[in-house]
Amino acid sequence: MSVTVVGSIAFDAVKTPFGERARMLGGAATHFALAASFFDAVSVVGPVGEDFGESELAVLATRGTNVEDVERVTGGQTFFWSGEYGWDLNSRETLRTDLNVFADFAPKLSAASRAADVLFLANIQPELQLSVLEQCTGPRLVAMDSMNLWIDIAREPLLEVIRRVDCVIFNDAELRQLTGQPSILGAARELLGWGPSVVVAKQGEYGAALVTPEGFFALPAYPLARVVDPTGAGDTFAGGFVGHLARNLDEATSDHVLRQAMAYGTALASFNVEEFGTERVERLTAGEIYGRVDELKRITHFELDPLSLETR
Repeated sequence: MSVTVVGSIAFDAVKTPFGERARMLGGAATHFALAASFFDAVSVVGPVGEDFGESELAVLATRGTNVEDVERVTGGQTFFWSGEYGWDLNSRETLRTDLNVFADFAPKLSAASRAADVLFLANIQPELQLSVLEQCTGPRLVAMDSMNLWIDIAREPLLEVIRRVDCVIFNDAELRQLTGQPSILGAARELLGWGPSVVVAKQGEYGAALVTPEGFFALPAYPLARVVDPTGAGDTFAGGFVGHLARNLDEATSDHVLRQAMAYGTALASFNVEEFGTERVERLTAGEIYGRVDELKRITHFELDPLSLETR
């Protein structure tokens, strides 16, 4: 199987209570690809400028990721984002956003990228997501992300994208904003009625929830005593989640595979936040991921004593 991701490749400048980086590799497509490449062959589609060097390209190509559709724009500068986190790492202040080459991005997919079995539409303008869907030749699974800005200013094309995908991966605030529903479960169930068969609600340090027409499942975030940088955690989660579905594509919408995907996404996101940017995931091993998934299984398992209520 194969996975194509279309989205941003960026340089980030981040400051948190635990340190800072003036320039580090980032972007939704980058974080997604580094995670998904543990499970399947990945192709990345996105623009970069002349300032994007071979060392950054080599990181993006970790574990054999195909970077042939990374478009280097002559004379351009790579998308740049700067932000600062306080002690509450669930919220951040954006200090600077320079779209640079991303401002004129028009996705151009090679034949290999168009023919992928799985397509992930990272957080880009809904009109661009629609153009990617038009180029693809029938992926068996399509998942997407978005953001509050597009809900505000591009609602109609966003709704059209949602109607055409199988899986939506939004954070809890975006689900509420999009549907007007106050509860995550209510919002997710409404979204299921619009077309997708799977809705994932990302909830930061509180974990993530999975909603399908058949049921509900949730996992807490993996417990960490110290979080260094949450930038890219949601995209890393999506890479683990979608990557596991791609590896098990024939059963991708089955309950047990979806639950496993939640665990792999959660584990990968927990590694991402331990260091800045892509630093931790770059050198991550499959054994480390499996060990953390196994630990998630242990800490979320309990046995019910059927006699406990009868003793009162």
